[in-house]
Amino acid sequence: MLKWIDIPPSWLVAALALTWGLDRLFPSLATGIAWLEWLGNALVLAGLVTMALGAWELVRHHTTFIPRRVPTNFVRHGIYRLSRNPIYLGDALVLAGAALSWDVWPALALVPAFGWFITRRFILGEEDGLVARFGDEARAWFGSVRRWI
Repeated sequence: MLKWIDIPPSWLVAALALTWGLDRLFPSLATGIAWLEWLGNALVLAGLVTMALGAWELVRHHTTFIPRRVPTNFVRHGIYRLSRNPIYLGDALVLAGAALSWDVWPALALVPAFGWFITRRFILGEEDGLVARFGDEARAWFGSVRRWI
């Protein structure tokens, strides 16, 4: 029924909505530091680029980027040499950037909470799927590339 909501972009949108809501409910939380908007925008851009690079590698290697689907290829090239989860890392960068750009410092606490939630909800299952499909090859990659950065 509501399976569409259990995809990572919907959780990012929810976290962004909560950040925006905090900004609207508590405008006095703003610091007024002008360069934070620039830093925030740079993080949002870096997050979008990170997501795009991760998705591109998956598409280029003809495997899925949909959580809980069985991967057909094991991608360890490009950005996947630096992070096992560049798309989720990009999500976290976008969230952090939005909090800074909108000048909602307390919302930065959502970033580690988002990371924890995404790890439990999606990443651990995806890692299990990689081990089930690719075995020791996946385990070796887990040992050499960090989950986030």
